[in-house]
Amino acid sequence: MPTLILVRHGRSTANTEGLLAGWTPGVALDERGTAQAAALPGRLDGLPLSEVVSSPLQRCQETIRPLLDARPGLRSHTDERIGECHYGDWSGRKLAELKDEPLMEVVQAHPSAAAFPGGESMRAMQTRAAEAVREWNARVERDHGADAVYLMCSHGDIIKSLVAEALGLHLDLFQRISVEPCSVTAIRYTRLRPFLVRLGDTGDFASLAPREEPPGDEATVGGGAGAP
Repeated sequence: MPTLILVRHGRSTANTEGLLAGWTPGVALDERGTAQAAALPGRLDGLPLSEVVSSPLQRCQETIRPLLDARPGLRSHTDERIGECHYGDWSGRKLAELKDEPLMEVVQAHPSAAAFPGGESMRAMQTRAAEAVREWNARVERDHGADAVYLMCSHGDIIKSLVAEALGLHLDLFQRISVEPCSVTAIRYTRLRPFLVRLGDTGDFASLAPREEPPGDEATVGGGAGAP
């Protein structure tokens, strides 16, 4: 079965403003995110990608554009099932404000029970994304062979949930996973089991350095902005 390259979109204006973007329209890459996207073709150089599948949201479409420009023969597809979680009434709100919401404790400690007001549950998010991967795995293998490699450009919570699913982790443990903007995660699927072969690789260790304000013990809903 194929190897899936999961790329989180580059840093967005919502990331730097501390907003939970969700499906809010008009959320673009910021200056750093644009530079991250521009560097992506070089990072993936030599990798024989057979297809590219992207979330329909602008920040993902902008992230893959330099890669598609560098490989004009590479086919690109859009799949809403790997779009961001539908955060409903939380969309567009400040993450700092959402910390005081009672639901945030559930999102952090028991996400399998979390359903966003006016949006979807985290279980539904994981289910649709995993179904999309299974269908694309079959399609890519059929069209390009069992050793094919393809790429999906998606969002932090989506990628974390797919990693958890591949590792056989309960969704309640997925907040222990971190994927920064424009990071590369790779899952090699086989007949018996998936293998996680890369996780959140940015090629940059700046985010591991001590910060003036150390990160807290809560996971950032949506994925966070990455290294300062």
